[in-house]
Amino acid sequence: MLNAIEISPKIWWVGGIDWNERSFHGYTTEQGITYNAYLIMDETVTLIDTAKATFTDEFVQRISQIVDPAKIELVVTNHVEMDHSGSLPKIHELAPNARIVASAPAGVNEIRAHYGIEVEGVKTGDSISIGARTLHFVQTPMVHWPDNMVTWCPEDGILFSNDAFGQHYATTKRFDDECDLCEVMKQAKKYYANIVWPYGAQVQKAMAALGGLDIKMIAPSHGVIWRSHIAEILEKYQAWSTYQTEEKAVVVFDSMWHSTEAMAREITDAFIREGVPAKLIDVKHTHISDIMLELCDARYVACGSPTLNSNMMPTMASFLTYMRGLSPNNSQRTGIAFGSYGWAPLGPKQVFTEMENMKFQMASPVIAQQWIPSEENLAALQETVVKAIEDARA
Repeated sequence: MLNAIEISPKIWWVGGIDWNERSFHGYTTEQGITYNAYLIMDETVTLIDTAKATFTDEFVQRISQIVDPAKIELVVTNHVEMDHSGSLPKIHELAPNARIVASAPAGVNEIRAHYGIEVEGVKTGDSISIGARTLHFVQTPMVHWPDNMVTWCPEDGILFSNDAFGQHYATTKRFDDECDLCEVMKQAKKYYANIVWPYGAQVQKAMAALGGLDIKMIAPSHGVIWRSHIAEILEKYQAWSTYQTEEKAVVVFDSMWHSTEAMAREITDAFIREGVPAKLIDVKHTHISDIMLELCDARYVACGSPTLNSNMMPTMASFLTYMRGLSPNNSQRTGIAFGSYGWAPLGPKQVFTEMENMKFQMASPVIAQQWIPSEENLAALQETVVKAIEDARA
């Protein structure tokens, strides 16, 4: 029998642990995933969310350790994406008379479209008494689907936050203070950068709606539950959702015969000499989702590619396309586009155009070097970096 875990008196974690998942929507989940669901044993037996369909048996086993699933009377679906709601049809089968609520109208429509189940809609300001507790609902649309909402239980001080504040992090430990905090924060940042980043304005609205709550625990749908480091994760979400940057640089490149690589290394070293921490990333060896983790709060971003068949390298095109899809606000970031070429500087120019279209504050025109960069060429790169830093700090 798989064990449920009591996270607060009469509130149990009954989710699933996906140890082997290594990809989610195109980003790497090297630490696996959890699908968190929560069972509240009150006068009305209540279930907050379900689990991915492939974890239905595990999920139902955990519920059954605490209560016969047929006795569930209320199901709150905070989000209809299938890693959250995939087990909803099974719960509907086991507890056919249970009241199911979801955000109106998006959640109601999505459940109907996915599963053919008719459910009740709730909106911000609505609440349901389940006995000693009253659950309050706050819609958080586009964090990160139109139907997203959170559920607040003031009697326990628990915010069932759905995707917000989550991490893709498989562990038998359920709380932030039981795990390596550096790893938890890293996974929270990677999750934000690759899933939530496009929706900074919506995150700000959601945080404003939740302001003033006496939160003792944040129970997300993925990863560990926050109870000892709530202030820290709220502070990070404030920074990330307002696109604040730190004084650091990320230099991303691909290279065929090391000329663009030599330029990339020179740019990296120039930042370091100026006291700016810098990370050099070869896109051939680093997944684009891990690059976004590094780029999330970097003030300086340099991207380089040689010319291949009149275009930038496909790896660089893939990275820039992925970044553009995440729609980061780059108005506070300094960009540098560079690269080498043989007979046409089209690759570096395309990189420049992409970065300019993404609203980076470009430090200089495109830096394109024919064939092999000389010492003089590399020295000029140093000057570009110095000026970029001076302009950003002005």
